[in-house]
Amino acid sequence: MNYFKTLFLLAIMGVLIVFVGGLLGGKTGVFIAFAFALIFNIGSYWFSDKIVLAMYKAKPASVSEGREAHKILTNLTARMDLPMPKLYIIDMEAPNAFATGRDPAHAVVALSPSLMKLLDKHEIEAVIAHELMHIKNRDILIMTIAATFATAIVSIAKISQFAAIFGGGRDRENNGGSIVGFIVLAVLAPLAATLIQLGISRTREYLSDADAARLTNKPNSLISALEKISGFAKTNPVENGSPATSQLFIINPMKESFIANLFSTHPTLERRRKNLEKVSKELGQSF
Repeated sequence: MNYFKTLFLLAIMGVLIVFVGGLLGGKTGVFIAFAFALIFNIGSYWFSDKIVLAMYKAKPASVSEGREAHKILTNLTARMDLPMPKLYIIDMEAPNAFATGRDPAHAVVALSPSLMKLLDKHEIEAVIAHELMHIKNRDILIMTIAATFATAIVSIAKISQFAAIFGGGRDRENNGGSIVGFIVLAVLAPLAATLIQLGISRTREYLSDADAARLTNKPNSLISALEKISGFAKTNPVENGSPATSQLFIINPMKESFIANLFSTHPTLERRRKNLEKVSKELGQSF
């Protein structure tokens, strides 16, 4: 199913790029945009993970930085019969984590240094297990491409705003677009990106939470980790990150607002807790 979602995302992105090309440059713009869309789609498949890692200045974990996390990662991947992912350190103060890559053989688990300081051993294991479930269930490609896709849409919306202000694309001879078209695109493009992310992310978070809790046999450790990470995110939201990549993280690290919560890519903490309560009862544990 995720392969079909990936193809759908790439097709939509291609159509949007060609549409914007027509607005900006008429027929000539369509041809140029088509070539760019082809390059973008190929690049998204092969390099979207590298783009996201670069956005957060993530680097391979040194022995001193990731000794405990590496041990946990090695143990869990062996139990899950997965290829060993690369371990990266995210350059951000907020405790958080995400997984990326185009398939399990080219996967990366990225953790922030503060996460390893804030959480105990069992909580770190629960977080890593959650990210490994995204890898096992092959969520990582679709989620990473969605993040790249959403980032591109936001950039296109900004270009449209700029073009509307300065009157770009009004080449009647080349059937260029109108200012109204630019304004509509500027308003609707970010909303479309958010809705696409919503359709991908929430269900995958529930499944990864539940599967990780079953794997570690410690649902309490995962909810404890989620509560700690969420508590930090509320009081110290990330200011320099991209909201378009928020669905990659185990907890949304960006600043909350009414609109942001309404269109959140993550289930609420309360819903995730209830989901894990069911797993706890299934395992015969008190919650």
